[in-house]
Amino acid sequence: MPNVEKISVALTSEQISSVKAAVDSGEYATTSEVIREALREWEWKRTLRNDELARLRKLWQDGKSSGPATSLDLTATRNQARRQLKKEARTSA
Repeated sequence: MPNVEKISVALTSEQISSVKAAVDSGEYATTSEVIREALREWEWKRTLRNDELARLRKLWQDGKSSGPATSLDLTATRNQARRQLKKEARTSA
């Protein structure tokens, strides 16, 4: 086991009850095991969140780098999409 350091953590009575119940049910061997798993999950979620933020920042920057926004003719776009769908339907039939 890696180097272990003890710290003090304040929990609510409900949290303590939940931790003890998990140990008493046999789901975990010790209260420390419950807390270690909670920390691993927190670290995993934190990594996912940071990765997602980095992805969104890149998309934002890509969008800004692509140039100024232009107006969009929704009727023309809709008609073009309909033509494309009809074309695809004919080729797949």
